[in-house]
Amino acid sequence: MTATSAPAPTTSTTPATTAPRRGRARRSRAARQFDRRRMLVVARTDLRQLVKSKDYWMPMVALGALFFLVIPTVLLLTITRIGDISVVQQASQALQLLPPSAQEAVQGASPQGRTAYALAVYLFAPVAVVVPLTISTAVGAATLVGERERGTGEFLAHSPASVREIYLGKLLASFVPGYLTTLVGFGCYSMVVNLVVGPKVGGWFFPTAEWWVMMLWIIPPFLLLTLSLVLRLSARVRSTAAAQQASGLITLPLIGIAYSQATGALMGTGMTAGLLLGAIAWVVAAVSLHRGVRSVTRQRLLGVTQ
Repeated sequence: MTATSAPAPTTSTTPATTAPRRGRARRSRAARQFDRRRMLVVARTDLRQLVKSKDYWMPMVALGALFFLVIPTVLLLTITRIGDISVVQQASQALQLLPPSAQEAVQGASPQGRTAYALAVYLFAPVAVVVPLTISTAVGAATLVGERERGTGEFLAHSPASVREIYLGKLLASFVPGYLTTLVGFGCYSMVVNLVVGPKVGGWFFPTAEWWVMMLWIIPPFLLLTLSLVLRLSARVRSTAAAQQASGLITLPLIGIAYSQATGALMGTGMTAGLLLGAIAWVVAAVSLHRGVRSVTRQRLLGVTQ
């Protein structure tokens, strides 16, 4: 009589164990999928609220008009109209402090023309840095903590949008007002410079190549880098006031860095230095944005944790 050995037990996965795994797999695939439309919905919602909020966009317009129109127009008209007096002579002599390459680039046959050219091209460089950072950080500082204060954080936390889509949507809604105001203001400033200073230096000359590089290549990554840090603060703090105070500690050093590099690029370090600076800034901004996504969680939108 031969003994038959029992077959080895086979491991089988029951439906009860596979169901949770499938659910986790579906959630992980959904988290990896990025829907641009959901991101744009988040951004459009915030932008519509800004448009309807007069206490935000009216100071924004006033700030841009002051820096891009009022102050430059008054100074340039004063320099070009007051005539050959000691003030203009002293300002013209101050041009000798510029780098040799910048001195060679200064146009104009008269002291008034050379002084006005230097003011238009070199003095107002911080305007293009201060305006977008000031406007955008005012939005970014309140964008996430404001959701909790208004009671809309729960709706956003339970929405189909992933935390990455929420983060990038908030970032876009903070970036657009500041940079759009800068571009419009820069266009108005260019008209003022060409109309007031152009006749003194032989025709329209502005914007120069260095200004194009700064506006289109250097300013955007610095703005994105600043906003990535500000949004992290907005996600962690408990009130809008705290977020705005903390964002000032971040924006002031970055304003100084961006201003020093921008003026250095404008004052004769060459196009190559400006392009290199912009490339480095884009890389740093991309890394900061990638790490900043982790700061936004549904628990923080709900106010459960900090």
